[in-house]
Amino acid sequence: MHVPDGFLDLSTSLATGAASVGVVAVSLRRARAELAESTAAAPMAGLVSAFVFAVQMLNFPVGIGTSGHLMGGALAAALVGPWTAVICLAVVVSLQALLFADGGVSALGTNVFLIGIVTVVVGYLVSRAVMAVLPGRASSAVPAAAVGALVSVPATALVFVGLYAVGGAAELDLGQLTAFMLTWHVAIGVGEAVITGLTVGAVVATRPDLVRLARRYRTNLVVTSADGQSREVTATPVADGVRRIGLGWVAGALGVCLVLAGGVSSWASANPDGLEYVADRMGFLGTAEDSAASGSPFGDYAVAGIDNPYLATGLAGVVGVLVALGIALLVARLVRPSSAPRDDRTSEKV
Repeated sequence: MHVPDGFLDLSTSLATGAASVGVVAVSLRRARAELAESTAAAPMAGLVSAFVFAVQMLNFPVGIGTSGHLMGGALAAALVGPWTAVICLAVVVSLQALLFADGGVSALGTNVFLIGIVTVVVGYLVSRAVMAVLPGRASSAVPAAAVGALVSVPATALVFVGLYAVGGAAELDLGQLTAFMLTWHVAIGVGEAVITGLTVGAVVATRPDLVRLARRYRTNLVVTSADGQSREVTATPVADGVRRIGLGWVAGALGVCLVLAGGVSSWASANPDGLEYVADRMGFLGTAEDSAASGSPFGDYAVAGIDNPYLATGLAGVVGVLVALGIALLVARLVRPSSAPRDDRTSEKV
């Protein structure tokens, strides 16, 4: 749901831009506490940004003639916390607009607001509410994050409808716009839920201490004794056992991001995404304007001068993953208090 320039008038774009700047500024301050919890927090912020960027390149088919992609707010909030998630998504959306011409430059504040703030807030609040009624264990974070992801997508679609009602470029039947946006984005939300659940599930299975949504809960561990007998024990709360993230785990996670963006992305659906499809159906797609970044050498997720479309897309994806990783990691390092406690002392607890 990357809004192009021209869909909303200037005053609405400026208002959402101002709101986004304010929320991101608050997030930079509030994320200090999240990033101070562990030396693993800053690398996780970088990896989450890289992963969201990579998976957003993978448009999946939805219905006939349209597609959807991960927005990632609920996923990021589950893994690194809501304040850090806002920073991660703001990095990704800004990179997409300025380097890859995905989403308008004048609409950048709108896209940060929708994709980087609304999805995070709704996804996190719903996930926490679901966690409160599920069994108190780390694995409950998987369905909780999936439900949060499912709800966050149509909720964001409704916020877009509200913005369009205030400053849309064309006169539309708002009831029809709402119906179209909800219909397609509920379907896209199902895909978002599946991707979020699988990702959080993979991290819970390997490193539950890296899932911030799960840290206040206990996790069951399988312990094997010297005689080869295995038994399941209930460990201390995950928060009591946060470890260093480990170079091997980082390399594996980054490798997944590079494979997705550098290889799998070439086979993503070419159909228009939900917003573009609805805009075409309702007759306001023509109000979209070319992005000011359309001349970028990586515009439209392709490297200028490379004729092979698979290679051009793959190289652009690799560049995007590495830049998103680097910027988010740098910001997290700068935001994280220099006096934050190290987590070496808990390395043996999980």
